[in-house]
Amino acid sequence: MIFMEFEKPLETLFTQLEQIKKIAAEGSLDMSEQIAELESRINAKRTEIYSDLTGWQRVQLSRHPERPYTLHYIHEMCSSFIEMHGDRYVKDDKAIVGGMGTIGEQNVVIIGHQKGTTTKQRSFRNFGMANPDGYRKALRLMKLAEKFKLPVVTLIDTPGAYPGIEAEERGQAEAIARNLFEMAQLRVPIICYIIGEGASGGALGIGVGDRVFMLENTWYSVISPESCSSILWRSWEYKEVAAEALKLTADHMFSFKLIDGIVNEPIGGAHSNPSEMATILKNHILKNLSELIPLDADQRIIQRIDKYNAMGKFKINENSVTVHA
Repeated sequence: MIFMEFEKPLETLFTQLEQIKKIAAEGSLDMSEQIAELESRINAKRTEIYSDLTGWQRVQLSRHPERPYTLHYIHEMCSSFIEMHGDRYVKDDKAIVGGMGTIGEQNVVIIGHQKGTTTKQRSFRNFGMANPDGYRKALRLMKLAEKFKLPVVTLIDTPGAYPGIEAEERGQAEAIARNLFEMAQLRVPIICYIIGEGASGGALGIGVGDRVFMLENTWYSVISPESCSSILWRSWEYKEVAAEALKLTADHMFSFKLIDGIVNEPIGGAHSNPSEMATILKNHILKNLSELIPLDADQRIIQRIDKYNAMGKFKINENSVTVHA
């Protein structure tokens, strides 16, 4: 297991537990009482640590190397899945995966960012940073979903859209903007889940939906804490301060009415029990689809657009003067 800095007390307890289990396995001593006591202490300490996490700690958890990614959820939730490749323009972007799958008895089109679980895979997946080709592939799959009247589920986990020169040359901004436009009026239900990092336009490119949810230990913001710190203080040293100031965690996003709800993770985070997290997410998806599918398509689109129009606060200055040319 890999432990974050704030989880160090847990690391000590887990080390003791492993040693006792090893002794019990090698000898004839009955260590069940000691094992049960240590497991109880681990659960208590874990509950204590996770009951009051800071914004920066949740950012760290969203990036945990053992945290489940899109393909894990697909394989755990779907009884069948056919991955589809390519944007039919340039290439197949490996940072976004998608295809047709069956969750429970419901056929869906599922799309998400994929980071990779090893160094080689992360490089292959470009660390979950999609090029325009990835967003165009996602849109192609959404249009396919619309054609066959299948709901769309998106799983968001990206540090941002790829900022390279070649991505800009192929129209990164246009590809994301096109997805925002098309998703706003797609005639099938769309549910979006932030399962890790939700950074800027990279997240929004597949993040417009009838309902948008965040897993408990994720973040959603126009900029990462490190980049914010670099811009404001010209150093990454203030990333923890930036994380608190940005108010990017799920509870903040829900209080701002920018998301529709929070999906609780197992105690210790999604990485502590990936299978349980997949079951929780599967049940959550099916529940929300059962509520959205019966709605009339035109009614659903109106509700979707109204939801986004209601975001943010503004005040009209009635004393302002309009100048006509």
